[in-house]
Amino acid sequence: MKLSKIFLPLIAATALTGCDSFLDIQPVGKVIPTTADEFRSLITEGYSNVPYDRGLTSFRTDEVLLDATMDANDLSSYLDIWRWNDTSSDENTASFSWRTFYHVLFIANYTIESEKLMTDGSGDEIRQMVGEAYMLRALMHFNLVNLYAPAYTTCTPETTKAVPLKLDSDVESVLSRNTVAEVYKSILDDLDSAEEYLNTDTWETGYNYRFNTLSPDAMRSRVYLYMGKWEESLAASERVIAKHPQLSDINAELPNAYNSVENIVALEQTMQSQYARTIKINRNFYSKFSSTDLRRRAYFKQVTTSNITLVKGGSNTYSCTFRSGEMYLNAAEAAWHLGQYDDARTYTEKIYAVRYTDGGAAKTAAIEATDDTDVLDEILEERARELAFEGHRWFDLRRNGQPRMERSYRGETYVLEQGDARYTLRIPAEAITANPELAE
Repeated sequence: MKLSKIFLPLIAATALTGCDSFLDIQPVGKVIPTTADEFRSLITEGYSNVPYDRGLTSFRTDEVLLDATMDANDLSSYLDIWRWNDTSSDENTASFSWRTFYHVLFIANYTIESEKLMTDGSGDEIRQMVGEAYMLRALMHFNLVNLYAPAYTTCTPETTKAVPLKLDSDVESVLSRNTVAEVYKSILDDLDSAEEYLNTDTWETGYNYRFNTLSPDAMRSRVYLYMGKWEESLAASERVIAKHPQLSDINAELPNAYNSVENIVALEQTMQSQYARTIKINRNFYSKFSSTDLRRRAYFKQVTTSNITLVKGGSNTYSCTFRSGEMYLNAAEAAWHLGQYDDARTYTEKIYAVRYTDGGAAKTAAIEATDDTDVLDEILEERARELAFEGHRWFDLRRNGQPRMERSYRGETYVLEQGDARYTLRIPAEAITANPELAE
């Protein structure tokens, strides 16, 4: 498979055929990067192109309501995603970003390959940038495999086809689909490499979209959770919590704000402005938030009984890839699966303490009285509430039972059956047309 032909006509312009055809790196201009400053600009280009697709998946979840009162352009962009119509969708339907993922992967790979070629930078500066490139490559492959392949715990990872791994900057290389297991192994290998290279513990606010020394464990916490490797997920979660235990005061700041005390990496703006403007909140999802839940008013605005809009998103203020709230919930879920029920409760209660008007006293009493076997249900419900509209819900539904969902629009009913194949996105038709092997 020709990468330049199938994935990125846009990336073909970045092939190293001459100075004028390379990336437009600001403020340097059109150059082949050689200095550390130029490579920092290149990596910034990669960061700025990270897709918003985790946010776009919210339209497929139980979080979102669309109805006929909405703007016609917005409906044409998102209606078919919302009703899981992936085979005959409107030509104006918003696209998932298959190509852009590989554009970012090109930048990450070129940076990794150029470690020994960078000039005018300190050894630590160069190693930090290479570490960020490994993190960027891991994140892009992780999001791709969770969009375009079956969930790790619902398939046979060693034989189930996923997405092509792209581990070099050769735009003419021939690729084929790797297995789910191969993609996850590559992700974990990249996290190990990133950990060896990263040397910046914290970035100044405003630059904290860049990966830091906590990033590998923060991502391991998530990756191992999705793999059902509970011991590894819990250990990574606990290492992050030990160094970054802060949870935000939701009365002062939303937890997914880039300057929130609990933000670890403020990279992905999952709810871009058009998504946030379009979305109405599903009443059933809204009902998960009780009157004592501080997030009910912090995350949403109830305009009328049937019109509830989103506050938690819509600008780059709300940029978040990893935060400590997720780490507590990852730890709680993993601990439960390991039979560590008291620890599972304790981690969940940490969230209660900062999200309810009574300091979580009533919720804490309730979960303490809950039978051990039923505690997981509450952890997952709390996860849905805490991480709402941060791009986690679709991935969580995929790995936790793939439940049946039903919705109606203008008298028509649409159903996503339990375990439905549409829990996995189709690889784009134009990619398959160029390389029929992608359909296999």
